[in-house]
Amino acid sequence: MYKYLFLLSLLFVSISCKENSKSHGETVENKVAEEQKSEWTYLFDGSSLDGWRGYGMDVLPPGWTIKDSTLTFDTKLGLEQNYTGGKDIIYGDEEFDNFELYLEWKLPEGGNSGIFYHVKEGYDGPPVVSPEYQLIDDENYASIHDLKAYNAQFGAEHPELLQDWQKTGADYAMHIADESQKELNPVGEWNSSKIVFTPEKVEHWLNGKKLLEFEPWSAEWNQKKNSGKWDNAPDYGKYKSGYIALQDHASSIWFRNIKIKKL
Repeated sequence: MYKYLFLLSLLFVSISCKENSKSHGETVENKVAEEQKSEWTYLFDGSSLDGWRGYGMDVLPPGWTIKDSTLTFDTKLGLEQNYTGGKDIIYGDEEFDNFELYLEWKLPEGGNSGIFYHVKEGYDGPPVVSPEYQLIDDENYASIHDLKAYNAQFGAEHPELLQDWQKTGADYAMHIADESQKELNPVGEWNSSKIVFTPEKVEHWLNGKKLLEFEPWSAEWNQKKNSGKWDNAPDYGKYKSGYIALQDHASSIWFRNIKIKKL
């Protein structure tokens, strides 16, 4: 009898230890998850435009609004007012240096936009000073828009076509995306993009796959910068911190879940 009670006690202690260990493990996992979650700062969470304004402005340009919890450029709204200024927008509450930026986006047929970082104001617009993660309708853009005159100035062999450096995921006019890794969803469907920036390496991701990487300010980077579209833009890419910006390119655009993590 005593032997039976002793064994029963041991079993109870063993089960209790396992439950306590499991509970402690779950607590630690939850804590880690919360800590990891807290590292992200939402620049747009679907409910507020706080922090956003036009490039070089104190307010948002006409056309930018929230619809169905998305940050949207509505072309109809953008044309309603007698407005001739730029319509690119920045998150102006904070500048970032090293970061991981994540967002989701979709375009209409023939759509075009972009994501800028290390943006500084005081220029004609973000493109002449800031690197850009290109967003565009790879499939249909060239059939809707005449690219010949624009691309011919850069010596394109087939200027009527969208060039590799102009396609989605590219570091615009600098580094091209690896097409073998690209899984671009059709127009009207959501895609996810990620930019990772450190002084040692920059990465562009699309829908969970890495499309390119490069070393900023390296000899190769400077050669590209000085021999192409940006050779007459002396301040292009030189800043090591700045704002995050989104581009209006006269087409509708939708963004959601815009968040950033400092590295």
